[in-house]
Amino acid sequence: MKLLSILLPWPIIATSVFAADDPILRDPQNLSLRNEVQTAIDRGLDWLKSQQQPDGSWSKADHPALTGLAAMAFQRAPGSKARQPEVLAQAYAFLRKHVQPDGGIYNAGLSNYNTSVAMMALLGTGDHKDEPIIDGARKFISGQQATAMTKPGLDGGFGYGPTGASPKRMHPDLDNTLISLEALVAYRQARPTAELASGKDLDWKAAIDFLSRCQNLPGSNKMAWASGDPENKGGFVYYPGFSNAGEVDLPDGKTALRSYGTMSYAGLLSFIYADVKKDDPRVKAALDWLRKNYTVQENPGMGKQGQYYYYHLMTKALAAAGVEQLETAEGKKIDWRREVATKLINLQKADGHWVNDPDAGRWMESDPVLVTSYGVLTLAQLFHLL
Repeated sequence: MKLLSILLPWPIIATSVFAADDPILRDPQNLSLRNEVQTAIDRGLDWLKSQQQPDGSWSKADHPALTGLAAMAFQRAPGSKARQPEVLAQAYAFLRKHVQPDGGIYNAGLSNYNTSVAMMALLGTGDHKDEPIIDGARKFISGQQATAMTKPGLDGGFGYGPTGASPKRMHPDLDNTLISLEALVAYRQARPTAELASGKDLDWKAAIDFLSRCQNLPGSNKMAWASGDPENKGGFVYYPGFSNAGEVDLPDGKTALRSYGTMSYAGLLSFIYADVKKDDPRVKAALDWLRKNYTVQENPGMGKQGQYYYYHLMTKALAAAGVEQLETAEGKKIDWRREVATKLINLQKADGHWVNDPDAGRWMESDPVLVTSYGVLTLAQLFHLL
């Protein structure tokens, strides 16, 4: 039975932060939905504009990444509402104020995460004076790759960064590894002749090995916890030996770490960024788990927690993998693009923002700026796919 009804070779990864002309409609049958997506994007951008602070920031000034994500929402969105240079100019000025002597772009902490997102936003300024800032940020991010860890299984990954972080947040994890790789690949796409293009700034093999150690796939993951049980095989956990989705007792008396949605899409997308081929067993296993656990009702394994980040990662990962339709075990073909777009449109609040339920605010999804940035970024990519 086919895993996917359409699985194209890896396309050019859509990490570009540069503004582009609005794309031509791919399928006339999607015209009405595409118009609804544009309306939702415009309403989200209007709301974000109303929330920008006088200093150019959004939400919490201690976390420049929140401003970077909102700025990228304007950069990547189609339509005239996105073309607001005064909004972006203020955001860029705020980000530049947080450049540190070590090259990072952060304030009090989470230095690697903040730097990665802020650098991607600044790649879209088109201003030559930002070149030293961008190059410094790239070197800072590359320097965060873990080596010679007390637990060797963590080598090759990335954590939140050392500045102002608790020991737990210095711990390499799959999510921060994804964000770091995405920033470095965005840099490489924007600077194809730079050192990063030849791999001099990063040990890509070590990064791939770390990703493999986050996957429930005995064979490629030699760690004892990796489980091949049908419910978890092929999916991913937060870092080797730990899952935010907890554990599950298996019929044979063993215990498995539960694979879950956001990290399984993060794992697939990270493999693509690292140029692991589509016929690699690890990629096939990841896609198989994602197919079997596909839903737009929740973040599989986590319920409503991380739900909007789940939509964001799903859209980026399936688009990067060239997946146009998913096929269930029963043979049903799912137009995931239409389903995700419709779900987000229906979840948008009357004033244009998105936010998770009050009892599902984990990972800052109680912050409407963050969640609205996810919403606009996700719909902007879907607009290009319709």
